[in-house]
Amino acid sequence: MTTASGFSEQKLARIPQMLEGQIAAGALPGALTLIWRHGAIAHLSLVGEIDRERHTPAREDAIFRLYSMTKPVTSVALLMLVEQGRIGLDDKVAQYIPQFADLKLADGSAPSRAMTVLDLMRHTSGLTYGFHNRTLIDAAYRAARITEMDTEGGLPAMIAQLASLPLEYSPGEHWIYSAATDVVGYLVEIVSGQGYADFVRQHILGPLQMRDTDFVVAREKQDRFAACYVQGKTGLELFTAYPNENYFLPPKLESGGGGLAGTAADYLRFCRMLLNKGELDGVRLLKPETIALMTRNQLPRAAEIADLSPSADAFNESGYRGIGFGLGVAVTLDPARVGIPGRSGEYAWGGMASTAFFVDPAEDMIVIFMTQVITDTARRVKLRRDLRTLIYEAMTDRNA
Repeated sequence: MTTASGFSEQKLARIPQMLEGQIAAGALPGALTLIWRHGAIAHLSLVGEIDRERHTPAREDAIFRLYSMTKPVTSVALLMLVEQGRIGLDDKVAQYIPQFADLKLADGSAPSRAMTVLDLMRHTSGLTYGFHNRTLIDAAYRAARITEMDTEGGLPAMIAQLASLPLEYSPGEHWIYSAATDVVGYLVEIVSGQGYADFVRQHILGPLQMRDTDFVVAREKQDRFAACYVQGKTGLELFTAYPNENYFLPPKLESGGGGLAGTAADYLRFCRMLLNKGELDGVRLLKPETIALMTRNQLPRAAEIADLSPSADAFNESGYRGIGFGLGVAVTLDPARVGIPGRSGEYAWGGMASTAFFVDPAEDMIVIFMTQVITDTARRVKLRRDLRTLIYEAMTDRNA
């Protein structure tokens, strides 16, 4: 039977079947898959548990750590200020963060050019993440616990830490997934004169009615908050991200790169705003032209992520050739090079706990996948690949 949204119900049933197999194999605790197409929910499936210790079944209103799915939200926040003429993408970051005026490379030399706001938003800033485990600079990030939510002094303290560390490379030279979006969050704070999290609440979460998404999980919502796991040697083990992790209290550092927790329904509203070119239910956050800018490849020389990565095994949430990067989202450039079903112009990203979303404007479709397991990049990318393959295989009215 074909649904009104243009899918085969029989083939959509393969999605929960595949995920149940992952649960049986000990790879997932549980999962929620949501597909929105042609103005309606085309598929919603729940499998497994959101808390194995409490034996809590997966539920539609479960709250998940979004981790890096926070990044597109932060990007929208800054783009709202760009539209107001209060900051420009080609502005030098040091114009707003004076400590960044004297950044150096590892050998003590000055970078070939200054870091711009655009560099931060497309991950060509020269900053890095400690988890890459590639260089001594990565190690210094780990030692300084850059971006950790229990950092004393919050965002200003993190900025001071970054200013004291060398860049991995000159801005624009390479693409490396990094703490750059946390710096974007700090720019939102500096330019708006309002706390970063307060700005996001007032100008994005509130207007979009994302009522269960925040940097804090209220105590009365505790029963809906999914446990987070890590893939250990003997299977899934409970994960504590920080020594003092507590989503019931405001974090010391409100992370623009990974601090939000929320529901699939809330994130759908955010994605619907993007798909609808900046507006949802009469509330406009961005102009269509700005959404087009955000979701277009912004890498130097129109390069792919793979072309600008410093090594073949460099981390990213897409994992394929044929992918570029816009302002906070990966962008499909060439589906044939990606090697899985999809469309040019799709944009997507994911989070550390294996959550993911993608928007396909050509097919008028949004997909949101929620789970809570931290695993290696290869497993995470394969899971998303398999999910995407099943979704496009189930489509019966795919546009030419």
